[in-house]
Amino acid sequence: MSGFLTTVIIIVVIIILCSIRQINEYQRGILFQLGKYKKVMNPGWNIVLPIFQSYQKVDVRTKAVDVPEQDAITKDNVTIRINAVIYYKVFDAGKAVCAVENFQYAVSQLAQTTMRNVVGTVSLDELLTQRDKLSSEICKIIDEATDPWGIKVENVELKDVKLPEEMQRVMGKVAEAEREKMAVITKSVGEKEAAVNLAEAADTMSASAGALHLRTLSTLNDLSSDQSNTIIFAVPIEVLRAFDGTKGEQVADVIKKISNK
Repeated sequence: MSGFLTTVIIIVVIIILCSIRQINEYQRGILFQLGKYKKVMNPGWNIVLPIFQSYQKVDVRTKAVDVPEQDAITKDNVTIRINAVIYYKVFDAGKAVCAVENFQYAVSQLAQTTMRNVVGTVSLDELLTQRDKLSSEICKIIDEATDPWGIKVENVELKDVKLPEEMQRVMGKVAEAEREKMAVITKSVGEKEAAVNLAEAADTMSASAGALHLRTLSTLNDLSSDQSNTIIFAVPIEVLRAFDGTKGEQVADVIKKISNK
């Protein structure tokens, strides 16, 4: 009798040892008993009885999944190729296993269809300039759809938007024309400011009797360093009016002698 009990104890111990299953910290275990969902097993050692029970591990870490590149048509009928990356994690392992078959594949397919639908509601300019807004909208739609599956979508990022070659050339011409436009505007603004400054300088010099004369003498000094043989210099009438009497005649003689040189 004692030998029988010993045998039974040994068999029980072997069964228990064979029934131990380890669940890592980043995993959760889904326990099924006689084919029915029973509970979620937490990290550590858990007992899963052979024949009567089975289990499935689920990784609950955040996953980064590439959404394959695909064609999409914008609101203004421009065909583009776009891809994205989606970040999600399982918050309810039981739903992820029981509510949907192969939740990884389901999330990827849902992201593709949602991305195409959202791109179809915006123009090309909005798509290129408002990526963050579109990413947030796609993330919100996918998260609401995957919530019954026990999946939380944390973020969606549009990675690359490829335009047809014809559209790239057109956008290049538009960008070039826009730069030329800004250059012309900048130049015209500079000329306007220069004209205003010149007008203010002219007003200031005309208000002072000797200012214009000093400016003329300064110009003559600059011309004297020139190596050319002939200098044509226009003398403003204001210069002559700045002088009267004998001083005016002397200054006029000096100017004539300089011109004859």
